[in-house]
Amino acid sequence: MLHGSFHGSLYASLYASFHAQFYWNFGLAWIAFAVAVALHVADEARHDFLATYNPNAQAIRRRLHIPFPPVFTFRAWLGGLIAGVCLLLLLSPFAFHGAHWIRIAALPLAVLIGIANGVGHIGGSLYYHRWMAGILSSPVLLIAGAWLLWSCLQT
Repeated sequence: MLHGSFHGSLYASLYASFHAQFYWNFGLAWIAFAVAVALHVADEARHDFLATYNPNAQAIRRRLHIPFPPVFTFRAWLGGLIAGVCLLLLLSPFAFHGAHWIRIAALPLAVLIGIANGVGHIGGSLYYHRWMAGILSSPVLLIAGAWLLWSCLQT
């Protein structure tokens, strides 16, 4: 009886350890993603991203007669992105505890903000034969987005 109980408790301990490690990986991926987004925001702010974005947004609005994409002032753009990064960091305890809803929320964040944004900056730089604002941090953002996506899809 004692022998069977030992194996049962060992199995339970290994099972709990595996799941703790899984959430640990997701939590670290979440924080790395938040830091990568912060780095990317700083890179775009330092290299005048809005000087490229705003004229393109206005051209799209004029051509398609739609009220979006939005045009930003530097202060509103930077303030919104800083608030977003702070929100990501504030939600990190839920990532470490493995909350199901945060894994669902992480999927579009990883794909759109991490992977697509990183690829877009790199692709734009290659296409236009010049360094786009945000290109320096795009590889970090791309890797962090891929890690977050991978950690979301682990079962």
